[in-house]
Amino acid sequence: MDVTQVRSDLLAEQHDLDEIVAALGPDEWSTPTSSPRWNVADQIAHLTFFDYSAARAISDPSAFGRDVEQLAAAAAEGDAAVEQVTLGEFRSLRPDELLERWREGRRLLAEASLTLDNDTRIGWYGPSMGSKSFLTARLMETWAHGQDIVDALEMTRPPTDRLRHVAQLGFITRAWSYINRGMVAPDEPVRVELTAPSGAVWAFGPEDASESVTGPAEDFCLVVVQRRHLDDTSLVVSPLARDWLLHAQAFAGRATDGPPAGSRT
Repeated sequence: MDVTQVRSDLLAEQHDLDEIVAALGPDEWSTPTSSPRWNVADQIAHLTFFDYSAARAISDPSAFGRDVEQLAAAAAEGDAAVEQVTLGEFRSLRPDELLERWREGRRLLAEASLTLDNDTRIGWYGPSMGSKSFLTARLMETWAHGQDIVDALEMTRPPTDRLRHVAQLGFITRAWSYINRGMVAPDEPVRVELTAPSGAVWAFGPEDASESVTGPAEDFCLVVVQRRHLDDTSLVVSPLARDWLLHAQAFAGRATDGPPAGSRT
């Protein structure tokens, strides 16, 4: 897939979440979410910080390098310090002000990403990333934190075939999910066959693999971004695939666990 298609899908995902939060009343922005200490506004603030950062990583790598040093220093002090860096300046804003800041960050990222080619590499918080993976990660973050918001507000949103990006990311980060926990990643391949929202079938992995995952693409995506427990989905998995999805983590950072079974259905 071309980087321009990933960029287009990222912009569409951001637009859809914008429509959800733009319609919220002031009190709804204060609704607690599943992330400890974070309300709906904090979820948008998180996206805002990293959209600005992503735009800077593309357009001004030297300035972004200083951002990396600042966040690394905060991480050494703990979660509270990281929140101060990433969320602090936004927590004093009214919802309408925060929404405008998010839109500005998205605009800067959209403009910067126009310069990307398929083989461009971008420095990030950790190893550099290829342009398609870089924008896919932004799409995944937007969708996942949007899920936190709709869950908190007891809303539903229709899935789209943009989830293919998240599903593919979830598949290719299988080994990472183990390595990030200090575990040895299994060598045995897994075949993943997912039913897309459109009804298409997305397949990853060798056809003759003895281990498999089948079911709705949305369920698979919710598991790999740790927004649902495997047992609260309709996925059908073999034993080794189950072990993978109980450890799955499609995003960077320290190893974390998803919600316990039965907590989000």
